[in-house]
Amino acid sequence: MKKHLIFIILSLSLLFTSCAATKNFVYLQDMIPGEKYPVDIKYEATIMKDDRLDITVSSSRSPELAIPFNVHGASLRVGSDGSISTAQGGTASGEEGYRVDVNGDIDFPILGKLHLEGLTVSQAIDLIKNRIEDGNYMKMPMVSIEFLNFKYTVMGAVSGVGTYNVTGDRITIFEALARAGGPAVNARLDKVAVIREVGDDREMLVADIRTKDVFNSPCYYLQQNDIVYVEPKYIKKDAEDRGWQIGTTVLSVVTAICSVIWAVSALK
Repeated sequence: MKKHLIFIILSLSLLFTSCAATKNFVYLQDMIPGEKYPVDIKYEATIMKDDRLDITVSSSRSPELAIPFNVHGASLRVGSDGSISTAQGGTASGEEGYRVDVNGDIDFPILGKLHLEGLTVSQAIDLIKNRIEDGNYMKMPMVSIEFLNFKYTVMGAVSGVGTYNVTGDRITIFEALARAGGPAVNARLDKVAVIREVGDDREMLVADIRTKDVFNSPCYYLQQNDIVYVEPKYIKKDAEDRGWQIGTTVLSVVTAICSVIWAVSALK
């Protein structure tokens, strides 16, 4: 009985110690319950060099006129609604799509080179539509564009460092961190950096995910090929972190001493 009691006491001691070593994070600390915050529902990713795009042109009025714009190394099938697909069920642009070259261009059937770098998806759609209509190839064409290689990388003080693929072109910094398992215990929530390619340069944006101001940050929505880096807390701790660490240590020592005294008393 005494041995079982000692085992239970030591187990509880370890449990309290491990609980004391866990630090909970509080995101968006200054958000007020019930207050409304605007959402950027019009956000779109910007097309960049080396992107691969799935581009499909179709027409409900004259489906056959859309066929030449979809010849990209695939066998085509025109649906009754004007949709274009391959015999294997994929899009007519093929699995690899159209690659945006180093000059920011794609080589598109009939229309030739199109400069898409720096355009949003809707702007690129409008460009292709206008070029088709201006060339009198067809009236009221329907154009769809999707990213085939949208990805980002998460590094630093997170549970799961790695590169992640995105379906579509819209992901927030919170979603990216969640997919990486969340910040590690030693993460600095006020120093979440996003390294982004802008033209021929790279720039670093820093977000504080403890505050609602992150919603207005240019790195709230990620761009393709972004690198998210969560800065860890280094050897030089700030006062708050030192206090938390000292408190954890004191609690662990007190718990251990009480456990030993309790165990010795139980043996008598």
